[in-house]
Order: sequence, then structure tokens, then C-alpha cells
Amino acid sequence: MKIRERSKLADALIYAVLALSGILTVVPMLHVFSVSLTASAAVYDAPILLYPRQLTLRAFDYIFTTPSLIRAFGVTVQITLLGTLLNLLFTITAAYALSKRYLPGLRAFMLLIVVVMTFNAGIIPTYLNVKQFGLLDSIWAMIVPGTVNAFYLILMRNFFMDLPAEIEESARMDGCSEPVLIARIVVPLSMPVIATVGLFYGVAHWNEFFKGVFYITDTRKWPLQVLLKTILFDNNFNELKSSDNIAMRIEPANVQAAVIVFATVPIMLVYPFLQKYFVKGIVMGAVKG
Repeated sequence: MKIRERSKLADALIYAVLALSGILTVVPMLHVFSVSLTASAAVYDAPILLYPRQLTLRAFDYIFTTPSLIRAFGVTVQITLLGTLLNLLFTITAAYALSKRYLPGLRAFMLLIVVVMTFNAGIIPTYLNVKQFGLLDSIWAMIVPGTVNAFYLILMRNFFMDLPAEIEESARMDGCSEPVLIARIVVPLSMPVIATVGLFYGVAHWNEFFKGVFYITDTRKWPLQVLLKTILFDNNFNELKSSDNIAMRIEPANVQAAVIVFATVPIMLVYPFLQKYFVKGIVMGAVKG
């Protein structure tokens, strides 16, 4: 009986902590979403808005008619798509090679990867490298540095090591080359880990901020997160270059909330499609190595 009571108490405590965590997560999101849809006159009526008051879409209308925001959104989409594809290409090929135990110098390669995962060159040497390769003020400055993440490489390598070797041997006996083997056999069998790592890479590119600040001085090439920082924390609307005064049309708080929703919702919509791969890819890639 005592064990059952302790178990029930532990379950109740766990559910309470999870419920509190859920509330702390959902309430700020509801508040921002509600502010973005609330009329300017009602924004400050309550400290926290859990639902829109005097529903209006003027903030979103302003966003979709502002060239700077649309341009920054396009830059972010571009670096997310190109960057994720490039990341996966190099990560898959490197992980496949490192998953072969007969690879000469395998221990040395893995040691170097662990060192890279633990230490990095630092901001100044990385900036000098980007400058030397002529990538400043280019979207490639936000894509090329960090093309392969050491942790994701190890995660994918461990997954590849768990694939049946007999399948690859059979394919080679049928005359299958290594590129075709990777494209037609390894990749389809490894979709859980590829989808998981691709999600991690994609979210990192979508939230790209520091590289945009360090490497991009042309405001027309800013990613969405850099422009978002300028609007939210600096209260600087000059980069929006609106033809009229924001204060005359809409409260800045409405614009700030709408920009947050505008920058968050697209990447959130990706999660439901990759959720079924997420847990499987993480677990299977982490248990072996």
C-alpha cells in the first residue's frame, strides 16, 4: 500500500510539474498571438491577453505589405533550404564513410571530430576565414561556416552502423556503386535519423542570428531574425521603410507581436510532419557507437 501511495504521489507531482511547464510555455505564446490580432486601442487594457480583443488583421496586413519584412523572410527561407540540403549532403556522406570500421585512420578521424565538438576556433578566426574566402555580405556566409555539425555527424554515423551489412553486400554484388548505394538503399532506410538531423539543421538556419550580425552589413541581405531583433529590442522601425507613420496606423506592440508570429509559425508547421521520425531517429542514433 505504501508503495502504491508513493507511486501515486510521484505521478501527481510529475503531472503537476508538466502542467506548470505547459502553462509557462503556452501562455506567452497565446499572449503574443492575441496581441497581434487585437486592435490598437485594446492592447494595453489587460497585462496578459489570452484571446484577441476587437479582432483585427491590420498588423498582418502591414507585415505583408512591407518590402523589408518580405525580403528578410525570403532570405531566411533561402538559407534554410540551401543550408539544410548542403548540411545533409555532407553529413550523410561523411557519416557513411565513418560508419565503416575498415576505414583507414578511423580512430584518428573520430578523435578529431570529438575535439571539434568540444572546442571551436572562436569568433575572430572564423570571421577572418569568412572574409578571406570573400563570403562577407553574402548568404553563403550564413551557410558555409559550420556545414557539418560534429554531434549530428556522430548521431548519423551511429545510425548507419546499425544498418544490416548484408543489404549493402548484396547491392555491391549486383554491381551497385557507392553513390547509388547511398542514394537508393542507405538514405531510404535511414529516413528517421535524416529527418531528425535535417530538422535540427533547418531550425538552426531558420533562427540564424549571430552570423547575420557578424557577416552581413547590407540591411537588404539581413535574415528575418536580425530584422526581428531590430524591431523588438531596439524599437527601430526605420528598416521597415514604411511610407507612413506606424503610430498613426497601428501600435508598435501589434507590429512586434505580428512579426514574432510571422517568424515562428512557418517552422512550427514543419514539426507535425517530422514528429514520427524524431524520437526514433534520436534513440536509434544514440544507443550505438
